[in-house]
This record gives sequence, structure tokens and C-alpha cells, in this order.
Amino acid sequence: MTTRTAQRALTVFHGRAGDHNSLGMAGAAAIGEELRHRLALEPTVIGSPEPVLDANWDEELAAALPNLRAMAARYEAIFAAGQAPVTALSRCTVALATVPVVARNHPDAVVVWLDAHADLNTPANTGTGYLGGLALGGAIGLWDSGLGGDLAAASVVLVGTRDMDPPEQRLIDGGTITLVAAGPDLTADLRGAVGDRPVYVHLDCDVLEPGIVPTDYRVPGGLTLDDLRGVAEVLARNEVVGIEIGEFEASFEPQGRAISPAALLDALAPLTDATGSQRRLS
Repeated sequence: MTTRTAQRALTVFHGRAGDHNSLGMAGAAAIGEELRHRLALEPTVIGSPEPVLDANWDEELAAALPNLRAMAARYEAIFAAGQAPVTALSRCTVALATVPVVARNHPDAVVVWLDAHADLNTPANTGTGYLGGLALGGAIGLWDSGLGGDLAAASVVLVGTRDMDPPEQRLIDGGTITLVAAGPDLTADLRGAVGDRPVYVHLDCDVLEPGIVPTDYRVPGGLTLDDLRGVAEVLARNEVVGIEIGEFEASFEPQGRAISPAALLDALAPLTDATGSQRRLS
């Protein structure tokens, strides 16, 4: 018989991380609270809500670095303990800290990046100066964030990405980065791209069709919750070395009605349940 034993560590990051508004900080707390109940895990909390800077990438990075370094240390401790992270993030920026640690500890793993945006820009080519748009670029070493660039570009699979700047599109067109587009062949294409390799999953909620959950960016042509559930079921067949969920905003507008992340986490349940599990034959 095949059984699974789970070793998961829950973390909530809701410090400042290149935010345009404070809704992502509150959203991370909401995700963390829901996961605490579902997984029966007490979270470690990194950072605390602070006033938003809404500044250029360099100012934002300097302000966020203490908490980002604390997040990297948290991930090193999780992996050293033989556990797998289940993480609620305020913003994609935090992947500058988490993903390089994943790559160092699981160099065979694929980072499945579910996001409307590729986040592969650099300080030299960003058109907006937004730090979150540089997150994956830093993790694969396209620029030096001070937090490591250990992830190999060949170990990245973008999923549902549809809003790319020209430098990012060139990386995809040239075969440096793999893209699995939304559409009827989504799950089959994802299975082909990932194979049987271990996976670490990054979810930016704007990969979903606008209006399903509150997000900072709203890009038409996204995934449905059923699509997301299908992705989760495909990836849960592999070894899941961790998952991070970011860019869920607490409401659709400032001071608006709080939105529950329950439906989102229902769709992700195959992944959160599988994270850190090891199959044992008995």
C-alpha cells in the first residue's frame, strides 16, 4: 500500500514589499489564517504592515531587504528541518528571497510560475520601475538583487502568462523560458513541460480572470478556478517541495468588503495537501 506523510511549515509574509497599496498585506494575513485552520499549522509571521512607499525599485528593495533576508533565513531553516514551505505572500517581490533558496535546496525542482506577468525584467530594461516585475528576473540571475540568482532558467515554467514586455517575450521566443499558455490544452501542455520533476509552485492571483479574486493587476484572458484546480491536480502528482500564494488583495477596493480566500484555496487544495508529502511503500 502507498501512504503519504506530510512535513509542512506555514509562513505568512505581510511586510512591505514593493506595494502599490496595503491590500496585499491584509490579503496575505487572510490567506494565512485560512491555511492555519485548513492545515492545522501555526504560522511563522515575517514582517508587519507598514505604510506603502509606491516608489522606484531601488528604494523599495532597500526598504524591504531586512524582511526579505528574514524570509530567506526562514526558508533555509524549513529545508534544513526536512520540511516544505506553504507560504502566504503579500507581493511577488518576496520571491526574490524564497525562490533562490528553493533552487539551492532542490536544484532538480521546476519552479512553476503562475502569473499574468513574467516578472523577468531587470533594472536596466524595466519600463515602470516596479520591483515586483523584477522578481523572477532576480531569482534566475538576470540582475543582482543581493538575495541570490540560483535558479536555472531551464527550471522555470510560466503558466497562464499573457502580459509580457519585449525583453521578456524574447526570452520565451528564444526558448530560454518555457511558457504554458491558458487554453484547452493547459493541463496536457503543463504535464509535458514539467514531466516527473519535483515542483515548487508560485501563484500570483492575477493569473486568474479579473474579478474572480481581488488583485492589483487585472489582465483579461486568465484562468478560471476550474482551470486552477486542474493545474493543481496535475502538479500534485509530482513531488511538491513547496508552494507560495501571493497578490491576493483583501478586498476589491480600499475599505471595501473583505473577500474570503476560501474558493481560491479550495481550487489549490490538491497542491497544499500534497506539499511536503513523501510516498512510502508499505
